[in-house]
Amino acid sequence: MSLSPVTEVDDEFEQAGKPAGPCVMVVFGATGDLTMRKLVPALYNLEKAQLLPQEFAVLGVAIDDLSLEDFRKKVTRFLQAEDHGTEVWDLFQQSLQYLRGDFGDPATYTKLAEALAAIDQQHGTTQNYLFYLATAPKFFCEIVQQLGQSGLSNQDNGRWRRVVIEKPFGQDLDSALTLNQNIKAVLSEKQIYRIDHYLGKETVQNIMVFRFGNGIFEPIWNRRYIDHVAITNAETVGVEMRGGYFDNAGTLRDMVPNHMMQLISLTAMEPPASFSADAVRDEQAKVLNAIQPLSSEDVLHQAVRGQYGEGVVLKEKVQAYRIEPGVSPESKTETFVAMKLNIDNWRWAGVPFYLRTGKRLAKRHTEITIQFKRAPFQLFRQTAVHKLQANRLVIQIQPDEGMALGFGAKIPGPQLRLGSVEMSFEYSKYFGAEPYTGYEVLLYDCMIGDATLFQRADMVEAGWRILDPVLDVWKALPARNFPNYLSGTWGPKESDDLMERDGRNWRKIE
Repeated sequence: MSLSPVTEVDDEFEQAGKPAGPCVMVVFGATGDLTMRKLVPALYNLEKAQLLPQEFAVLGVAIDDLSLEDFRKKVTRFLQAEDHGTEVWDLFQQSLQYLRGDFGDPATYTKLAEALAAIDQQHGTTQNYLFYLATAPKFFCEIVQQLGQSGLSNQDNGRWRRVVIEKPFGQDLDSALTLNQNIKAVLSEKQIYRIDHYLGKETVQNIMVFRFGNGIFEPIWNRRYIDHVAITNAETVGVEMRGGYFDNAGTLRDMVPNHMMQLISLTAMEPPASFSADAVRDEQAKVLNAIQPLSSEDVLHQAVRGQYGEGVVLKEKVQAYRIEPGVSPESKTETFVAMKLNIDNWRWAGVPFYLRTGKRLAKRHTEITIQFKRAPFQLFRQTAVHKLQANRLVIQIQPDEGMALGFGAKIPGPQLRLGSVEMSFEYSKYFGAEPYTGYEVLLYDCMIGDATLFQRADMVEAGWRILDPVLDVWKALPARNFPNYLSGTWGPKESDDLMERDGRNWRKIE
């Protein structure tokens, strides 16, 4: 059962987006994969949506010896061919600038200051600068310190300076604390935007609207009505060309303290006093601090790790993780994680949160499943009904963004028989599909100074406090059975056992 698509949006609630104010976006690591595949298309989509200011420029900084023309040609390849040569493309292309420089060389920042002054003069960008660190994590502190020493991070006379930092935010609690300490020695918390592109997904943002903007769901969003919550983030890809990085990080560090913790906090948070950035993040931080860290004994029973072997993904034979470029042939690094967590507060006490995330799984799919408690069976004991299915709400985040609510209904006929039906909708069918990367909303928010969808220092540290015990146990007891799941499956058997021991199951994803 699908809901009928809407034909128009209520004008009372529709607000046209306004272009951001004048600014320059400085991208460190401008020739890298993230910049080309995600940031450039996202900026171009914002240009097409008329959300970039007229007084705007992008200044790419990288070590590559490129001319401005070379850089612009490199960028062009990552935009849709039909856009080339259009008026919008010409305008966007003219906003692109390039500076060759070493991130650790103070001379680079002297040249950067000169280039920014020239751009301010040419484009009228009024000395508002957004610095995006699309680099390896080892450069984060160095770049921030150089920005401070050169005076480029200083804010005065109404001019703003903001720094966007990509994950990972540390490798454990100690490194996260050190990273935050070093960065905050130069920048105020309000200048720091720790980005997680999952928070740019429409469905993720809609979790708050769904919960707090609809009176029928918030009253039942608690331990009295919900049996458990299960979050799945599945990827069909392997480590691709990131083997060297990934073999030192692993899935737990790469996915759980950022993506998965953000999904948990948005799902479980209390209603904020307002939608201001700090009000929302205060409630998210409370949830993360209420999650009970696992004891060493709990880790053995409530945390599962896996590593993919060879197999078939999307009808294509793929190799094992240990064969991937940059990966050790005896690697003990996990490519799959499943965990059971508990939130010790009044709303969620006794409601387990299960999560699983991994690479080379059967399907690319991210969802949050809210499993409600079963209704009492007494009423149906003298009927042909043998089992009642619990209601289930599935929030689908990728690849098809949408929601589905399952419930029981009587099957037509003389006997009382129940069948499961589903009401569902997809964003693309209701509101139209747009070629977005997930970064558009986040980049726009950076430019207008809205930090709601970005992690604060205390949120990062709370996430690592939850995971540090798992890291410690797994380091002390290296996995002996890797690889333990075939590529193209849903992970190791222990992941299913994790839920089956509690009389539950992962939702079957078709």
